[in-house]
Amino acid sequence: MAVSLNIDPNNSVRSGGMVDGAGRHDLVGLDRGELLQRFEGLGLSVREARMRTRQLWNWIYVNGVTDFDKMTNISKAARTQFGEHFVLKRPETVSEQVSSDGTRKWLFRFVDPSNPQSLPVDVETVYIPEPGRGTLCLSSQVGCTLNCSFCHTGTQMLVRNLTAGEILGQILAARDKLGDFPGGNRPTDGMVPGREIRAITNIVMMGMGEPLYNFDNVKKALLIASDGDGISLSRRRITLSTSGVVPKIGPTGDEIGVMLAISLHAVRDDLRNELVPINKKWPLEVLLDACRNYPGLSNARRITFEYVMLKGVNDTDADARELVRLLANIPAKINLIPFNPWPGSPFQCSDWERIETFADIVNRAGYASPVRTPRGRDIFAACGQLKSESERSPKKHVRT
Repeated sequence: MAVSLNIDPNNSVRSGGMVDGAGRHDLVGLDRGELLQRFEGLGLSVREARMRTRQLWNWIYVNGVTDFDKMTNISKAARTQFGEHFVLKRPETVSEQVSSDGTRKWLFRFVDPSNPQSLPVDVETVYIPEPGRGTLCLSSQVGCTLNCSFCHTGTQMLVRNLTAGEILGQILAARDKLGDFPGGNRPTDGMVPGREIRAITNIVMMGMGEPLYNFDNVKKALLIASDGDGISLSRRRITLSTSGVVPKIGPTGDEIGVMLAISLHAVRDDLRNELVPINKKWPLEVLLDACRNYPGLSNARRITFEYVMLKGVNDTDADARELVRLLANIPAKINLIPFNPWPGSPFQCSDWERIETFADIVNRAGYASPVRTPRGRDIFAACGQLKSESERSPKKHVRT
């Protein structure tokens, strides 16, 4: 049975660029150069500003501290000054749900930092514990523009992009809740990996939204997440999933350097046009050509192709053979995803025997084709099930 934990929002700090009448700015999501500018703006010398940048970077991303008074290697006068001008926020936690399989889903609330008077927006973030690892699924947008017909998120109109700080805020808040910072307490339900490893070992940009339609903020957040002096996640443990924004695929490899996943789901343009409408703009031939040229592509850095199994739609033997043909000469892994139902969905999941037959054909062609075990279905946390209740703001408040 799923457990639902409703958390009093009054106990959480709201997220925004300015949080009170004093006009304090949030430092989460700023890169080192921006932190340096903030400290120089307080009148600090270049030397001291550089030192404070190093210290704050460590306190924010290694130790997870949100209270300047706990930064013991910084003078009391400096801590007071920082507290007057800056904050280190976490998103407001509206709710937390725990699945029977240990999957956790949080509904996080943010206020638009460019317009603190606008209505707050909610996004869903999912944590999936497995033996020896823990994967955090992050959202990059509030809603989505892609309208993929099998995806619940696609039924929610895009409200706005998330900032780099809001993307990182999901990581920091999850690490807080999972006891993943020094001195933190792990949940006692036995589902989260023990202290011998991190609770969060992997990140996937597979939550709400299309990451490559928010490229600059996603890039900034992931470069901070993979910084060796901060959160320090290996770029090989970070996977960005796109439905096929072809012009940004190359820059993803060149400028971010993370693992790439492609939401494929069909092997013919006519069908993919229906399932993944972005295909009308960048069809299969163009998309797969971009994949073949992905920077750093090798057998050790394979592209993952995601393929949701829809009964009677894309699951025939002929589909499996065509999938193999399409991916020729691309170092790849194929994740077969049993369709996860959601209210009003027009699709059904392929029968298990059909999925196994499909996987056998792909395996015999030399491709790893694991069938993804559905996780968190009972709390609508599985792939394709995420959706919040945020609605589009008035047009003048929308940023896309």
